[in-house]
Amino acid sequence: MADHHHADGAHPRRALLGALVVSSVFLVVEVLGAWWTGSLALAADAGHMFADVGGLALALFASWIATRPPTPAKTYGYQRAEILAALLNSLVLLVLAGAILYEAAQRLREPHPVPGGPLLIIGGLGLGANVVSAWMLRRQAEGNLNVRAAYLEVLGDALGSVGVLVAAVVIMLAGWTPIDSLVSMAIGVFIVVRTWRLLTQVVNVLLEGTPAHLDVGEIEAAMRGVVGVRRVHELHVWTLTSGRDAMSAHVVVDDLSESDRLLEELHRVLHARFGVDHTTIQLERDPEGALQIRRPAAGGR
Repeated sequence: MADHHHADGAHPRRALLGALVVSSVFLVVEVLGAWWTGSLALAADAGHMFADVGGLALALFASWIATRPPTPAKTYGYQRAEILAALLNSLVLLVLAGAILYEAAQRLREPHPVPGGPLLIIGGLGLGANVVSAWMLRRQAEGNLNVRAAYLEVLGDALGSVGVLVAAVVIMLAGWTPIDSLVSMAIGVFIVVRTWRLLTQVVNVLLEGTPAHLDVGEIEAAMRGVVGVRRVHELHVWTLTSGRDAMSAHVVVDDLSESDRLLEELHRVLHARFGVDHTTIQLERDPEGALQIRRPAAGGR
């Protein structure tokens, strides 16, 4: 039985586009500010903002291409484009973090003078821009890895802007310029930690690993609980793309003549308890003699 659900990608695209516009406008401001003040913390935040803009543009493209219909050559369509975009965003962020940490270490050896006033103003504007972008993406990020990658980038930038503000205040009050490099290092470490978590999720999807929120043992036990089911084998659960899990299994049953009822009940269990709607179930009397029964996609033919 195969049951499909196609999510509407319009809302994620609108959120991504809005955040892209806000981030792009402020990127120009932050690059000019970093050049003017000579602040590494501001330059690190600008670099992170640049990654945000590239990531948001890539995520927007991936969200659009993921809605293209399946073809004979690509029977699942382009849904994995979102996952690939999240992977690329993660790798770019890790490279960026490494560059920030290296430059911060160099600056600690030879501190540069940094004006606190302009740093404070630009950091405040950056925080405001990031808060607006994060608000646009927050709701869609809950069930979409592609949007979540962009959302985490914006959140990281917001914390980076907070770090810039802290550096500006310390420089203005105490004149201690090494704080600029220390804040930059803190931004770099934060980027590495949060990006690594996202990267592990993305790699698990690409390896077709079991989704973290699902337990194969629980799924098998629930399927065996359906009246008429003897046992379940060749059970596989994986993620197609963000918010869409898939499952396939061989199910040994008592009576193949009850196939309609069995498939209906199995689907109901998988949907209600585990949220899995894309299922392929092969009913059989025993592992050797099998009768594969499939149900077309909802609304399909």
